[in-house]
Amino acid sequence: MGPSYSGNVKVLILDAPQSMIDERRRLGLDGRDEMWDGVLHMVPPAKDAHQGLSGEFFRVAAPLAEARGFVARMETGLFRSDHDYRVPDVQVRRPEHGSERGSEGAELVVEVRSPNDETYLKLPFYAALGVREMLVLHPAERTAERTAERTAELYRLAKGELRSVAPDADGALHSEVLDIRLRTVAGVLHVEWSEGSAQL
Repeated sequence: MGPSYSGNVKVLILDAPQSMIDERRRLGLDGRDEMWDGVLHMVPPAKDAHQGLSGEFFRVAAPLAEARGFVARMETGLFRSDHDYRVPDVQVRRPEHGSERGSEGAELVVEVRSPNDETYLKLPFYAALGVREMLVLHPAERTAERTAERTAELYRLAKGELRSVAPDADGALHSEVLDIRLRTVAGVLHVEWSEGSAQL
């Protein structure tokens, strides 16, 4: 009898059979898959809390992006090459960065955290593409032990690296790309801009 596994297990498959890849495509399970320098990363479907926060943020961000001359997209590939791309939950890009395969550049990417995901490992890739900001959103997943808050982290490009941005005196993070402020109040993520605000 082989070993038993419990919980989430990372799996590395050397030379995955084409039939497995084709089956994932046929079932629609490959929409979030990424290619990291020729290595396929099969990303599981997002949970409800993840998708909820991603969708809510997109509904707020899309009109703000358009007002600034940008284009907002959900779960669209951001490519360095056919064999090297990532799929952020949300991205804000210039219109000319759009292509048939997805996007060839972005001003802002948004990654919504899932347990044991690879969010922070993507920082060098996004920096190498010249992404100005990366926003990391944490959904409020409730467990028997605690109720989590929706929170945000912001990284900004400086000297070729995406570096963590500290909140201001009010505890807010300021995205220069969208000109919005984000902060957590009583477990709720507040987004503010010059003409309005929203709660996520």
